[in-house]
Amino acid sequence: MSGPSTPVPPPPSAGPGSPAPWWRTSPARLGAVAAVPLLGALDERVGFVMLLVALVLLWRGDAWPTRGKVLGTVAATALLGGVLPAQPRSGADPAASSEGTARPTVSAPAFGATVPATAPATPAVPVERMTDFVGKRLDLAFSRSRKRGHEVRYHDASAEAREVSARSLWTVCFQTPAPGTVMTGNGVVEFGAVRTGEPCPAREGGAVPWPRMPDLVGKTWPAARTAALALGVPEWRVRAEAAYLNDRLPDEGAYDDWRVCRQDPGEGAEVREDDGVTLSLSSPENGCPDPDRGHAVRLPDRDGDGDPDYRDPYPRDRNRDTAFPDGRPHYGSSGGGSGGSSGGDSDRGGWSPCRHTRWC
Repeated sequence: MSGPSTPVPPPPSAGPGSPAPWWRTSPARLGAVAAVPLLGALDERVGFVMLLVALVLLWRGDAWPTRGKVLGTVAATALLGGVLPAQPRSGADPAASSEGTARPTVSAPAFGATVPATAPATPAVPVERMTDFVGKRLDLAFSRSRKRGHEVRYHDASAEAREVSARSLWTVCFQTPAPGTVMTGNGVVEFGAVRTGEPCPAREGGAVPWPRMPDLVGKTWPAARTAALALGVPEWRVRAEAAYLNDRLPDEGAYDDWRVCRQDPGEGAEVREDDGVTLSLSSPENGCPDPDRGHAVRLPDRDGDGDPDYRDPYPRDRNRDTAFPDGRPHYGSSGGGSGGSSGGDSDRGGWSPCRHTRWC
């Protein structure tokens, strides 16, 4: 006689605090089915792999009823079949595949047969017109032409035949084909360029037409300066100086009536991009020095203090000039010596700007 049976406790059920894994949830299954056509459109092999993953997620576990699993399988398979390309695969019968997709075929003519006059249609070749790159930087013309599939060549357009080492420092002057030319397919484009800042030659291989220096002698400073700037010389490279060795220019604007005695570069010389212009000026009352005497010509200075007579208020007093109207300072060499020496002796013994500097 058997004893009383012991009741078997039911298996523990998953509590509300322990959710199912994410890959076993309904959103994960639906997402896998939706991903099948998306990945299949990119690559059919990836689509097949995703179909297998979706089937595993659909049929593993009992979250969905059997009817839902069947519908999900059919939907995933149909979606994949809808995005696959309708073309014969390797090994398939060409005749069978041609029935499904009506594609035009071109057969080779038999030996001795006459070829018809009308040739089969060929794919249209993209047609574009050559862009105008004249006046633009060579590096921009190079990169844009390369992006369009053209082979790009370039060279120095001047007669100097220099090597083009840095395209960003050169400017296009000539191009072949010419701007507006119809371009079919990929072709060769060649640019003739000069360094940026140089004028373009009149023709390929010609000399760079640098501007020539005009004759500025006799012109006032404002007129001569304007003419130099018109050549393309930067403003800070046009410099004025005194024509006489012991003369100096007054403050800015006070020598507008002074006239040019010499110019550098001379008349007719080329003015290149890095050249400066120096204009030697003289006041109307002094006139210009004799060109035969060279550039080291001095104005009259009777007292020899370095201040020309025409501007020295004391032309016969070496001790006084425009800088020191009350006399040049003299500093004694001894701080507390006796005053027995005469004024002339103290001048000879002390520091004097005339003896110790080049002011006098």
